[in-house]
Amino acid sequence: MPEHNPLQRRALQLAIAIGGLVPVGAGLAGVVFGPDMIPDTPHLSNDLDSHWRYLSGLLMAIGLGFWSTIPATAQNGARFRMLAGLVVIGGIARVVSLLVAGTPAAPMMFALAMELVVTPALALWQYNIADPQPIADTQS
Repeated sequence: MPEHNPLQRRALQLAIAIGGLVPVGAGLAGVVFGPDMIPDTPHLSNDLDSHWRYLSGLLMAIGLGFWSTIPATAQNGARFRMLAGLVVIGGIARVVSLLVAGTPAAPMMFALAMELVVTPALALWQYNIADPQPIADTQS
């Protein structure tokens, strides 16, 4: 097992902890307040409110998932990459909205930057410090 720079590992853990505040905080706000978390949002149907809160719960869970990688950052590469992939796919969906509906407010553009810039950068950083995983022998 290779030796990693402990300072680099700690810095990544801190970045994950801080970055995780965004999905956990926004997700929790969405669960608690629903669409009312965005000022001047018109009342949505009960179905859209339910969907909003469900997706907010998923967002919060993704943030908690990222936090769960912190204690063993170098060993949790597969989990980290899976979570990062989910976030990037969500960011791509947000780009579709940008193209179809137009430019959203600043908080949504901040979220887009987190999804398509910050999260992939953290995934690359995690990959660079990850413990190498043995390749399974698939030949019998």
